[in-house]
Amino acid sequence: MSNIRNCTKCGKMFNYIAGDVICDNCKKEIEEKFQEVKKYIDENPGSGLKQISEACDVTSKQLKKWILEERLMFTENSPIQITCENCGARIQTGRLCAKCKATVTNALNDTVKQRQQALAAELAKKQQKQAEAKSGMKFLKT
Repeated sequence: MSNIRNCTKCGKMFNYIAGDVICDNCKKEIEEKFQEVKKYIDENPGSGLKQISEACDVTSKQLKKWILEERLMFTENSPIQITCENCGARIQTGRLCAKCKATVTNALNDTVKQRQQALAAELAKKQQKQAEAKSGMKFLKT
């Protein structure tokens, strides 16, 4: 079954699968802009977000999205300051520093393990009850 939607950028109808609601043509244009921005940053490493935005005709919102997606990375001496959303440490890309990423990952892994153990315990109880029900005596109602 197809999922037809309108592209949020150009308005054309397209068969939506997943991700941003953007048609293939607009995705291609955005990717070309990304490559242009990447080249500009390589050639002008001291540029700020506003300067990059104006030089490449890209919105600051789009630049920030690429940074949060970890597609753009800045050196430590870059004027663009990105901080970890959790602890405030200076980072080069993304939302979290390596330490906070590890903490979140470990917490998530612990939660998954606890849930798996709880499910295994529930399953074992059910199996034990079924085994007891099969092996016990049965009486007929008269």
